[in-house]
Amino acid sequence: MAATHSPHGKMSTAAAGAITQRVARLSVGAALLLVVLKGGAYLASGSVAMLSSLADSGLDVLASIFTLLAVRYAAAPPDEEHRFGHGKAEAFAGLIQGVFVAISATLVVVEAMHRLANPHAARATALALGVMIVSMAITGALVWVQSRAVRQTGSLATAGDRAHYFTDFAANGAVILGLIGSGLLGLTWADPAASLVVTLYLFFSAYTIWRGAADHLMDRELSDSERDAIIAIVLQEPGILGVHALRTRAAGAGVHIELHADVHAELTVREAHVILVGAEARLHAVYPGADVIIHADPHEGKQAHGQELLTSTHAHS
Repeated sequence: MAATHSPHGKMSTAAAGAITQRVARLSVGAALLLVVLKGGAYLASGSVAMLSSLADSGLDVLASIFTLLAVRYAAAPPDEEHRFGHGKAEAFAGLIQGVFVAISATLVVVEAMHRLANPHAARATALALGVMIVSMAITGALVWVQSRAVRQTGSLATAGDRAHYFTDFAANGAVILGLIGSGLLGLTWADPAASLVVTLYLFFSAYTIWRGAADHLMDRELSDSERDAIIAIVLQEPGILGVHALRTRAAGAGVHIELHADVHAELTVREAHVILVGAEARLHAVYPGADVIIHADPHEGKQAHGQELLTSTHAHS
């Protein structure tokens, strides 16, 4: 069907893992290159805004390495000790990424306030400006690659890593403005002020990452539109008369779908099973990476069971 779906579960865990690992390795390499470039530019300019961007890139190296380890673990298939898979490792990576970003923002605030109290002009050298322009180009390209991977896999770890670099992209622009304002126009407050603007992006980025990780760890339901799409897919299977007690949750690039399907009471167990297998196949056609569990209920004279709240809401016939 042509419904709008989130990326979760739309490809196998192995395929999603291959994409996220490849992008994670790319982000580690990009972060290391940016640290080298910005380190040299900071030594040449003495800019606190440059220092803030350097600190962010330094923590991005650690965050990207952690992301690479997390997506590798998350891509591992289910085993005897983790029968639901390892997808939530991406949520833990998100929490750590948020911590890295918050630490970076705090350090930058402290240094920027010190520079505001003790202002001096930064040296807006051609080298410093050139490095920041190159950094913006590298970061922009990486963010584009990561955005494509997030659309394909729904990876929380990749989305969190992308937040680092999107923030870094904005930071680079703020640094350029600070260098020009302080070094060329003599506005000594411009450099630390640009740094403080960067910290606003950093703190917002940390909040966004934490919120996404918390949703995964707390098994937050997929969106209402996503749930409605899942129900519509199941109801397309001949023999299914209604759907209730739908439960969904995302785990890394995968998604878990559990629901009760109403069928005619006079069907044999084998006949009901064939219908459920058909509905499951329809879901897997849209969500190849999904873990699907469907329970059959008799449509006529059925008795409520399970969690009453779940069986009394979101029912469709």
